[in-house]
Amino acid sequence: MTVAALPKHITIDEAGVAWIRGTRVKVIEIALDHMAHGWSAEEIARQHPDLTLGQIHSALSCFYDNRAELEDAIAAGYEKARALGEGTFWMAYPRTGF
Repeated sequence: MTVAALPKHITIDEAGVAWIRGTRVKVIEIALDHMAHGWSAEEIARQHPDLTLGQIHSALSCFYDNRAELEDAIAAGYEKARALGEGTFWMAYPRTGF
């Protein structure tokens, strides 16, 4: 993904991780909320009151535009957590892809 193609509210850090600009929320976290819980953008906004609906839509847009890469990162994080045996998925993907 090129920087020019990023939605307004999304930034990529030096490690290649996509974040919601000005927050500590990764695009992959919003994607996981959407995928795992089936939450709409409105429900994600209710669950993350510190984010605007525009930020959430930008994160979901980034997810759908880069779905294969994000799903690969999620799968890799899951496998890493499983291999570690810690059962803590969140610690497995902080610097993997998106």
